[in-house]
Amino acid sequence: MKKVILALSFILCHFTLTSAQTARQVLDKCAATLNSKTGLQADFTMSSAQYGSVSGVISIKGNMFHATTDVAAMWFDGKTQWTYMKKNDEVNVTNPTEAQLQAINPYNFINMYKKGFKYTMTQTKDEYKVHLTAENASQRIPEMFITVDKNSYSPTEVKLLQNKKWTTFAISNLKQVSLADAAFKFNAKDYPTAEVIDLR
Repeated sequence: MKKVILALSFILCHFTLTSAQTARQVLDKCAATLNSKTGLQADFTMSSAQYGSVSGVISIKGNMFHATTDVAAMWFDGKTQWTYMKKNDEVNVTNPTEAQLQAINPYNFINMYKKGFKYTMTQTKDEYKVHLTAENASQRIPEMFITVDKNSYSPTEVKLLQNKKWTTFAISNLKQVSLADAAFKFNAKDYPTAEVIDLR
């Protein structure tokens, strides 16, 4: 009986290690598809119990991003973030943390997954679904699910837990585009009446 239990334990342990390794490989390939020197653009819908649902377009290049929706626009140049709220006609300027960026940029997981997470994975005919659990339970984002298309290795959904609440990003129509670095900085000339509030 002890031999059977030992054998089962070995098999389960081996399966877990193999699954985790495969999940990491999937995320590495997914990250590689997003590593465009010229830029990428995609449609997205963000849904959360706290903020409801909002759709828009996001552009990324390296660790920079620019997102627009019906209610707001955001620019991040790798250090500084500008958030324009249409309703108030004001721009908030901040230097966000990695966790804060993850809450608004569905592609920021490519800067996070390599350290501090354990991986498991399930799959269907068309997709991989990688479950990331933080090794430190007190981490600001303790859990994430990344769904990856099997053919293109593009992410189709990013779901993350923050402050005990789930936020889901559905992503579609990912394409390569050519973007200048200036596209990721707020241009005051385009918003002449906006009040700029520096919160750094």
